[in-house]
Amino acid sequence: MLSVICPIYNEVKYIDVCIQSVLLQDYPKEQLEVLFVDGMSRDGTRERVLEYAREYPFIKLIDNPKKIVPVAMNIGIRASKGDVVMRLDAHASYPTNYFGVLVKKLYELNADNVGAACRTDVLNKTPKTLAIREVLSNRFGVGNSTFRLGVDKVMDVETVPFGCWRRKVFEKYGCYDERLIRNQDIELNKRIIHGGGRICIVPETYCTYLARETFKGLARNNFSNGKWNVLTVYYTRQLKSLSVRHFIPLVFLLSLLLPLFAALFYLPFAFLSFLSLLSYLLVLFCISMSINLRSKISISYLLLSFVVLHLSYGYGSLVGIYKCIGYGK
Repeated sequence: MLSVICPIYNEVKYIDVCIQSVLLQDYPKEQLEVLFVDGMSRDGTRERVLEYAREYPFIKLIDNPKKIVPVAMNIGIRASKGDVVMRLDAHASYPTNYFGVLVKKLYELNADNVGAACRTDVLNKTPKTLAIREVLSNRFGVGNSTFRLGVDKVMDVETVPFGCWRRKVFEKYGCYDERLIRNQDIELNKRIIHGGGRICIVPETYCTYLARETFKGLARNNFSNGKWNVLTVYYTRQLKSLSVRHFIPLVFLLSLLLPLFAALFYLPFAFLSFLSLLSYLLVLFCISMSINLRSKISISYLLLSFVVLHLSYGYGSLVGIYKCIGYGK
C-alpha cells in the first residue's frame, strides 16, 4: 500500500486543486490511502476535505493540534499503513503519473527517497504574479537548487521536494525533527545522506507548486525561510544541515550593512556598501531585461520581485542570528 501524507492548514484556496490532482492519479485506488493532517484550519479547509472523504473512502482527515508541518508528518507516518510513504504539499498539483512513477523508481533505483522537479506556477495570472512566478523559477532567485531547475536524467541529489520513502527509512534514520518549523525536509534528507542513504530526482514526472501571489506573501514566506535557515543550524548543531546557497542572501545583506556600520567610524567604508548595491542592481537589471525579452514580463515587477525575495530572505536570516544569540544567553 502507498500512504500519502499531506499537511494542511487554512488551505481552502488551494485544497481543491490538490485533491482533484490526487483523484486523477493512475495509481490503483485500492492500494492507496491519502491522509490530510490538518492543523485545525478555520477557513473551511477541514469541511472541504471531509466532503471528499465521504465520497472517497481512501481519503482521511487527521487532526494536528500543534499545527506545524513536522508534527503533521510524524502524526501521518504513525497513522499510515503503507510500505511506502509519500509527502504532498497542499499548495501544489500533481500530474496523473506522479504517484506511480515515484513508487516505481523508488524500488528500481534502490533509493531511500525519490522525488521530482517542482515547477512554479500561480493560480491567478497577472503581470505581478507572472513576475513572481518567473523569479521563483530563476537561478538568480532560487540558486542552483536542482529540483527547481529540473533534470533530464536520474540524478543523486541532496534533497527533493516532498519525497517518497520506504517505511523502513524512518525506522533507520528517524522521523521529522519537530523543532523545525521550516527546512524539516532538507534536514531529514541530509540525515539520510550522511547516514549512507541515497536520494534521487527523476525526470519522468514533476509537481507544480502554486506560489504566493502578493509581494507581502512572498516577503513573509521568504523571511521565514531565511530565519529558519539559521535556526535549523542552531537546533541541529550542524552546518551540514543546509547548503551554502541558503546563506547567500544573508551574505549580500551583510555586504550592505557592515560597511555602513563601519562608516560611522570611518566614512569611506560607505563606498563599499554603495559598490555592493550597485553591482547587485546592475546584475538584477540585466537578468530582468533578459527575462523581459524572452517572455515580455514587466521589468519593474521582476525587479521588485527579486528585491523582495532577496532582502526578506536575508533579513530573516539576520533575525535568526539575533534569536540564536538570545537563546544562547
